[in-house]
Amino acid sequence: MDDNKSVVTVLDGEQHIIAAAHHLVKALRASTSLSVEVRRSLADLDIHLAAMTEAKEDETTSLREIEGRLKSAQVKILTLQSNSLKIWDVGPSQLLEYLQAVEEVRNITLSLESMVPNHNGKQNRLANQAHSVLQMAMAKLQEEVINILAQNKLCFGHDHVSFHSCEEFVVDEESMVSTENDSVVGTSCRESSGAESEECTMDLVHPYVVPHIKSIANVMFASHYDQEFCQVFIRFWKDALHEYLRLFCMQQISIEDVLRMDWTCLNCRIKKWRQATKNVIAFFLPNEKNLFDQLLGEFGSVSSTCFIEASKDAMLCLLNFGQAVAIGPLRPERLFCLLDMYELLRDLCQDVDALFCENHGNFIKIEYHELLKNLGDSAKAIFLELGNHIASNTSTTPFYGGGVHPLTKYVINYFMLLSEYCNTLRFLLEDREVQNLEGVVDAMARLDVSSEFSCPLALHLQSVASTLESNLDKRSNLYKDGSLKHIFLMNNIHYMVQKIKNSKIRTCFGDEWIKKRIVKYVQHEKSYERITWSPILSLITGYEKSGKTVLKERCRNFSIAFEEVYKNQTGWTIPDIELREELRISTALKVVHAYRPFVGQVKKSVSDKHIKYTEDELEKYLLDLFQGSTKSLNHHQWRR
Repeated sequence: MDDNKSVVTVLDGEQHIIAAAHHLVKALRASTSLSVEVRRSLADLDIHLAAMTEAKEDETTSLREIEGRLKSAQVKILTLQSNSLKIWDVGPSQLLEYLQAVEEVRNITLSLESMVPNHNGKQNRLANQAHSVLQMAMAKLQEEVINILAQNKLCFGHDHVSFHSCEEFVVDEESMVSTENDSVVGTSCRESSGAESEECTMDLVHPYVVPHIKSIANVMFASHYDQEFCQVFIRFWKDALHEYLRLFCMQQISIEDVLRMDWTCLNCRIKKWRQATKNVIAFFLPNEKNLFDQLLGEFGSVSSTCFIEASKDAMLCLLNFGQAVAIGPLRPERLFCLLDMYELLRDLCQDVDALFCENHGNFIKIEYHELLKNLGDSAKAIFLELGNHIASNTSTTPFYGGGVHPLTKYVINYFMLLSEYCNTLRFLLEDREVQNLEGVVDAMARLDVSSEFSCPLALHLQSVASTLESNLDKRSNLYKDGSLKHIFLMNNIHYMVQKIKNSKIRTCFGDEWIKKRIVKYVQHEKSYERITWSPILSLITGYEKSGKTVLKERCRNFSIAFEEVYKNQTGWTIPDIELREELRISTALKVVHAYRPFVGQVKKSVSDKHIKYTEDELEKYLLDLFQGSTKSLNHHQWRR
């Protein structure tokens, strides 16, 4: 109140001086002794003093009017802020009132700034008061922005895109084996529908609040509080994105921690990383950018700058994890996850280019492209080293039973999974130089997947298969029994042929390769029959001129030899049912065919008691071979 009185006193004092000067001029003009020039000067001064009087009266009226408007707006602002609730919580209409009052204060500041400066103090006081009210209101509006966003943020579920689960490859001390007997299970983490990016528009906040947030933004920007609005807006969406990443356990993790993870844990993390990367780049960020453009698009580059600031930390978190995986050890079990990661990033590259097309977003694109290249290089290196891993996988112990070795299953089922990545592998092996990610996509589209089997991919797969065959040959030499050596090689080569010829990877090997391997396993089958049965059958052939004693001895020796084969070879295994039956029948035909006339001749010369097995018994026992469970015929007694 004292300040108001002093201002009024000053104003009244100035007006009195002007009035006194005005009366003095009138009195001087009344003198009759003044010259024309003096009278003209006094007249001009009189007009000027009159104008000053009028201006002072107008200025006083204007300031009083502004003072009233400011007081009214301030009261409304303080009243709306006095409630313990946020303004938005009371209702949107109250927020509109608040914004109107703030806009009034802003207009007042503009009016005061446009007035001619004076030294009476009231103009400055009102200007300071208006700025103070405006500053208080801006702080409140920052709180309101956060409150509106927090209350109206829509849930963006982490299961928007589903993925198959990742299981693990196990590499033990003796061999590279799969988690199951006959397949590499779940090693690929690919989506069933592929990794193509499809358009999906979803609201991150309830649409009806967008105009209200935009109104706040307009007021704050017009009041030169644009940085304050951007700070809270960026901070909210940065936190929202980190919260979203936590759904996938994608908190910031150091490269050292990633490299120290055991494979099972890392494999699971990679699956979650792929889910997070797909959802963030293909769905979350495009919708976030759309929201930023709706609210800030009219303010030039502000929208893209804020978007990049809000999203860069989350993007770098994802990219850093990917880089840590890419520089990890080049072990075969990592190949499929690396290829999955590579294909995902390749398919999302257009999304990234669109999201970070501004100059200040280039560093994210550069990091993204660098990760894509590193993943491809690591996958290629692992694939090219596969042969060396197989060659170095040795043992000093023969594989029990002569069945399909775990190494064979591992490698061939590895091939089966690789068939899903033929396009990508062929591209990586071609060493194609492309300038950008669109070039990658175009180059891969031109690859002929149906395949000549002389391309680098096919040649390398054939080389790996040859390395596997060499490894199997060395392992077969560990068997002391020559027959079992051939059973082992027959089983493993037959397995390779059957799996490859009925798969997509067949085109990388060709019919000629398959025919040669069929010949190989058939040769091993024949070699088994020759080594096992030729000596035994020789006991019951060429007997025509033999005497009774020789026939008796042959009967006994045949039974002993047969029982030894039975005891050993029932413990051997031929896993493939058709191959097992084929070899059993072939063997039975040869043995029974030779045994029948021998028994007939023996019966003519010596007593039946020397014939230990009938033809039917012999045929029945032959069908017990290769079951993988050792049996014996000791329950039979010689007839006396």
